[in-house]
Amino acid sequence: MALTRKEFDLLSSLVVGSGKAMASQESPELDGLCSLGLVSDGAITELGRKALEPYRVENAVIMAAGLSSRFVPISYWRPKGLTRVRGEVLVERQIRQLHEAGITNITVVVGYRADEFTYLADKYGVRLVKNDLYAERNNNWTLWLVRDQLRNTYICSSDDYFTENPFEKYVYRAYYSAVYMEGPTDEWCLGVDEDDRITSVTVGGRDEWAMLGHVYYDRAFSNTFVRILEGVVNGAGYEEKYAGELWETIFMRNLDRLSMDMRRYPANEVLEFDSVDELVDFDPGFLESAGCPALDNIQAVLGCKRSQLHDFRPIKNGLTNLTFHFAVGANEYAYRHPGVGTEKFINRTAEKDADSVAHELGIDSTFIYEDAEKGWKISHFVPNARNVDPLNQGEVARAMALARTLHESDAKIDAKFDFYEDGLGYERLLKAHGDIDVPGYGELRDKVTRLNGCCSADEGFSTCFCHNDYLPLNFLIGEDGSMSVIDWEFAGMGDPGNDTATFIICSQYNEEQANAAIDAYFGREATREERRHFWARVVLGGWCWYVWALEKEAEGAGVGEWLDIYKSYAAMYVDKVLSWYEGNDYLAA
Repeated sequence: MALTRKEFDLLSSLVVGSGKAMASQESPELDGLCSLGLVSDGAITELGRKALEPYRVENAVIMAAGLSSRFVPISYWRPKGLTRVRGEVLVERQIRQLHEAGITNITVVVGYRADEFTYLADKYGVRLVKNDLYAERNNNWTLWLVRDQLRNTYICSSDDYFTENPFEKYVYRAYYSAVYMEGPTDEWCLGVDEDDRITSVTVGGRDEWAMLGHVYYDRAFSNTFVRILEGVVNGAGYEEKYAGELWETIFMRNLDRLSMDMRRYPANEVLEFDSVDELVDFDPGFLESAGCPALDNIQAVLGCKRSQLHDFRPIKNGLTNLTFHFAVGANEYAYRHPGVGTEKFINRTAEKDADSVAHELGIDSTFIYEDAEKGWKISHFVPNARNVDPLNQGEVARAMALARTLHESDAKIDAKFDFYEDGLGYERLLKAHGDIDVPGYGELRDKVTRLNGCCSADEGFSTCFCHNDYLPLNFLIGEDGSMSVIDWEFAGMGDPGNDTATFIICSQYNEEQANAAIDAYFGREATREERRHFWARVVLGGWCWYVWALEKEAEGAGVGEWLDIYKSYAAMYVDKVLSWYEGNDYLAA
């Protein structure tokens, strides 16, 4: 039988022992329950317990698959849900709270560093489900993987912290927990009707109740949501449009079909630590006890105490590494953590040597220290820095002049970089994953090989110290106008055309813009021989980075649209530049 909200509240409180006072007072609801045989002599009857069964919480799903990229640097070494806060592991505390409410059927969905969660199965009897696509898809995919578990179900995040146990044995309706946010907030804010049913969801607001913490799906919500989710996952364009969505976005689009209440909680009962700084505010001793190699490295290099560290936040990461900002007092720094698989194609000893040389030359004023064995690096952070604007002729001219200064410095390091030879190295790594089954790859490779032979025979382009990853994003222009070139991972002795070529490719220049950059490098109009040689480097560079991108993709760390961009500079120009060499009509013109 269906119960009214007041009838449910009275019966459920009698089960947990908090309704005796209510049962001793006269009320229409109590009279009605007594007349139906659900309550007798102030106690719930067996029939009353049966009436509550449709409202019994059957299970819980804890989502623990994500990277938690904002929780730097801790999340680089440990899943956020396994963080120890005030002596308790976050996900374990939540499991124990569920157990206290009588909920023992618990599924934990894991992904990032999944093996670290396996002990939970033995310790707490939870079921583990692995989400292998945690990096490519958002939590809507996590829920799709456990769609058969969605009934009367708590949906939890492994990193939530509840100061008071919010879980109950019986729940009347689906709800999303909410906390009042004073002032402006970028959280997801809720609008409700007079019965607290959610009628709107907006991202950001001011003085609003916002989604925070756990969620409860009742059976009606679960059934409808799974049908909607099935249409999304199996529908056209899932990968392109919807794979990166939160499940809440799907809910927000279907409020007319998905009925869910807002349940209010005091701000100090439902906590979610988006950053390490937020956690330190709650647990001041956290940094001192956190097992994190990055914190150890920072202490050793800067000679500071962990308690002095603050303002941790991720910096927009490049294609190969993860980087975060931190501060010691008023001084700001950046810590670079090497990306997955970079040890296969980056010589960290050479990079450290290049960093040191660039610092001595005044080309990179940010460098402080790099560990040549493990690849981590500490640099000065440049506040409010911006990158070179590839459409600003003045800034491009400065960047090209800086490249020429670098090349003419007579600096040397014990490493070399050659677009063709290094491209072959990436190709060998790629072939370790199987045959290269890419249409047109063999034909393009043959043409690039011919062009490399021609280009290598050019005279007047002596090997010099090059950056080799000389793209606009690797320039930092400070508020004072100072310019630094960073990220020397691919540095080595190479062709002087390498840096201009990479700049052209990564700026996605057309032919006219590319020629202007080549002229800016020479500080005058390039000769025909110079222009031909530098264009050959553009083609070779496009091919080299294209093969690199194919290998990254095979490793599961694809670079998205850049694969096609790199390829285009090789495929689009190789015939033209080959004709300049093999037809000799270019120089004769």
